[in-house]
This record gives sequence, structure tokens and C-alpha cells, in this order.
Amino acid sequence: MAGLNTSTTLTVVIPTLNEATTLPLLLADLALWPHPLDVLVVDAGSCDATAMVAQQAGADVLNSPERGRGQQLRFGTQQARGTWLLVLHADSRLDPRWPQKVFAAMHALNGAQRVWHFDFRVDDRRPMLRLLEWAVHLRSCLRQRPYGDQGLLIHRQQLAAVGGYRPLPLMEDLDLIERIIRNSHLCRLGVPLTTSGRRWRRNGVIRLAIQNAQLKRRWVRGEDPAVLERDYMNQSKRVESISSHTKTHSDDLEVPVANPVADKN
Repeated sequence: MAGLNTSTTLTVVIPTLNEATTLPLLLADLALWPHPLDVLVVDAGSCDATAMVAQQAGADVLNSPERGRGQQLRFGTQQARGTWLLVLHADSRLDPRWPQKVFAAMHALNGAQRVWHFDFRVDDRRPMLRLLEWAVHLRSCLRQRPYGDQGLLIHRQQLAAVGGYRPLPLMEDLDLIERIIRNSHLCRLGVPLTTSGRRWRRNGVIRLAIQNAQLKRRWVRGEDPAVLERDYMNQSKRVESISSHTKTHSDDLEVPVANPVADKN
């Protein structure tokens, strides 16, 4: 890894909202990068210790003017100083080989004309999620459609050429990819980026897959992203309400355990 071009620098942009639990793990992974690294944590008003965790790890914390991942990423990438930008979700974990793979991509022949992404992996080994990983792999390789939870490594000139992230409340990753593939080629970095399975555990794999497919279909048809976000939030609230009710009902049905001491009296 010696011989890094001093004019080639990397900035990592991480949008956050109440990620004090997950963020330290990602920041520890980023510490493996053996060269100067700018890390921008773009926060949307966290109520937990996200900002403190980021600052203790040496990251710069930016307060996003607006909530929403699209708004956060637009603001963060505009503030970035690096020649290359690496966009990651806060609940991601990097493979130990990531520095070598990213370095190689940054210095590959025509590497700056390409856009790079990680392979998709979930930190849950259930069979349904293995099937999801396979489906995402096919979508990424055959249709050139990686999503935001696969990370994105892009030269700043490439990002500027397509207009950067748009301040969308939803589908900001797909919106950017659709513009990128018109003039560029997406390439695999060849190592996984492991994302938290909390969404699938909370919502159910099939239910979440159907919900995402429906939202994407509506977005492709041109529906207002603000309406999609509203429906997405309403669906999420309904799922949380059902899950909470189910848990409460299960607790009510628990059979009390007999007290062996009392039974003897």
C-alpha cells in the first residue's frame, strides 16, 4: 500500500440518526485505513450519544439542515474534501480486507471513471436472508442496481458530473444510481459490506421485500417521494404496533410458574 499519490485522498460520509450503538463498530473498521482519512458523520438531530461517539473516534460531526438520508448525503458530500468519496450507512460493518480493495479501486486504470460498491451481506444467517443476499447479488451484477446499504465509492468529479445526491426523503440511492449508469459502469469491490438485519427482524423478510418492491414501483412511475415517505412511515408504524401488541398478548398468555415452596404448604 506504499506509494499513495498524495493528491488522492478519501472522505467517508456517514448519515446518522440515533446510531450511538452501531456507529462505534463502523468507525473501528474505518480505523484500518493506513492513510489520512476524513470521516464526516452527518447527523439529523440524534437524541442519543451519536455525536459524542463520532467525535471521540476523530470524526467530524456535521448537523444536517434537514432530516432525511438524501438531504444528509447531499449536505455531507458537498462538504467533503477528498478526491474520492465513500458513502456508508451507520449500521454497516466493513470486511478486514476493505483497505486493500478500496485502495486498488482508487488507483486502478480508469478507476476514476467507474463507480464501485461492496457485496451485500446481512448479519443474520437465516435461510430467507441468504436468499435475499443472492437476489441482491444478481440485481447488482446483471442489472447494475446496487442500493445504499452496499456502500458507494465514487470519484468526486463523477459525483459532480451526475448532479450529486438529490435531497429526496426516500429512494435517494436508486435515484443516484439511475443517473450514474447512463454514463459510467458500476464495479464490485469484491468484499462484503455487512448490514444490520434489524429491519428484517422487526418487519419480516417477506413483508419488507414486498413493501420495498411496491415503493420502488411507485417511484419508477413518478409518484412524489414525499408521499412515498409518508406511506413508508405509516406502514412502519403499523408493523411496530402489531409487533408490540403481539408481544403484549403473548406476555398475557404466559402460564405462571408454580411456587414449589408454596405447593408444599
